Amino acid sequence: MHAPATPPIIDPDLLLLAYRSGIFPMADHRDDPEIFWVEPRKRAILPLDGLHLSKSLARTLRRGRFAVTCNTAFAAVMESCAAPRRDGSGESWISHRIAASYQHLHELGQAHSIECWQDGQLVGGLYGVGFDRVFCGESMFSRVPDASKVALAWLVAALRRCGAELLDCQFITPHLASLGAVEISQRRYVTLLSAAQPPYSGVGVEAGARAGEAVALGAGRGDAVGEGDAEALALPAGFAALLAEAEGSASSPGNFIAQSLTQTS
Repeated sequence: MHAPATPPIIDPDLLLLAYRSGIFPMADHRDDPEIFWVEPRKRAILPLDGLHLSKSLARTLRRGRFAVTCNTAFAAVMESCAAPRRDGSGESWISHRIAASYQHLHELGQAHSIECWQDGQLVGGLYGVGFDRVFCGESMFSRVPDASKVALAWLVAALRRCGAELLDCQFITPHLASLGAVEISQRRYVTLLSAAQPPYSGVGVEAGARAGEAVALGAGRGDAVGEGDAEALALPAGFAALLAEAEGSASSPGNFIAQSLTQTS
């Protein structure tokens, strides 16, 4: 008796085309081999000049409770985001197939993670898909208070530094709203998404038709986006630049981030 075949990863060109058209995949549970494509009526975004940096979060940043890195433990961040919730509620939508697909996207330089460490242990972080001037946040986790918030603060600062224009949060939650996220229509989101991509990316009628075809195909196989169409977001470079600037200042990295966010929030 043969073991069931492992579902193929989602084609990276198809996956990027979906994101660049305002669509993303989910699964019903961790072991689900199938995916479905989501195009919400309402979309959550976090304006890059609108992060709500509370006094307590600013204090946490300044105290340097966490060491923060970029793209150091992408797979571990995804695994932590997909782990069962502590309250036992709900199934993770991050299936093994989705995790493998985003790991491959990470290896191609178009999925990124921010990690928070404490005493050498990974205690919080987030991951998402980056292209052109867009970062689509997928999920975050925290094992100690404020770890995911600190990761988000560093993400916003790095996105500003690398010239990003749009931070997608997918669905609004009270937690995200407390950090400054706002809910907009999908139509408005697609307008912002298109503006944050260079003209060659093809977002519009043609891309929408191809993305619709992708939905109909259920991610079986898709047309290639085309060489050069999926320009990687320079998030790692922006993160490295922040660290270099912090080291060249009189402040600790966390205090430097808190100051930069306070001055422009």
